[in-house]
Amino acid sequence: MQATVHAFDPISLTGSVVADDGVLLPFDGSAFATSGLRLLRLGQRLTVEVADDRVVAMRIQGIAPIDGGV
Repeated sequence: MQATVHAFDPISLTGSVVADDGVLLPFDGSAFATSGLRLLRLGQRLTVEVADDRVVAMRIQGIAPIDGGV
């Protein structure tokens, strides 16, 4: 699923994204930690994996699959 960074707290590593369908989805520090990213900026486009209305994995759009495959 594609989404745009809505909020990001660089201290707690938590925030939220807005999915392309307009739904606001939160993420916690563990979802950010598994991304391999150092920071996020507002408006940045991401590919996200969602479970139970929360982001559980994220990556920069178009870089590599979340599962590490090719």
